[in-house]
Amino acid sequence: MKHSSKTFGVALAIGIGVLSTGTLSASASAAVDGKAVFEKNCSVCHSVTPPPKSAPPILPISARYHQRFSSRSEGIKYMADFIKSPTKEKVLADQQAITRFGLMPPIPLSAEELNAVSAWVWDQYTGGSWRPGRGQGRGAGQGNCYQQ
Repeated sequence: MKHSSKTFGVALAIGIGVLSTGTLSASASAAVDGKAVFEKNCSVCHSVTPPPKSAPPILPISARYHQRFSSRSEGIKYMADFIKSPTKEKVLADQQAITRFGLMPPIPLSAEELNAVSAWVWDQYTGGSWRPGRGQGRGAGQGNCYQQ
């Protein structure tokens, strides 16, 4: 009897250890840092603010998503799907952006990373004056970038 209660105690301690380790690992992986994902995978092509690198800056992208989607979750879901599998049909940018930068390649990220970086991009919009085709540049999107 004593041997079986000792065995039970050891098994219980191991089981609690396994459960607590599994819980810690699950919560640690759930807390993916969207900014870190951006810096590692996206910042090579995307700047946060203008001027652009080899792809549109994040602030106008975020503004475009806010204009299109009224809910954060819907915008993040759409953005994550686009990053995973970009197509011309899914692009929210105007055609000038596609002509200038081309269509981005699919980015091989986990579902957690896709959601984290999409949420981070969504959260970069602060309600500024970004509007379709207007930007915040000197020409205000009207083709008036230079004097004639």
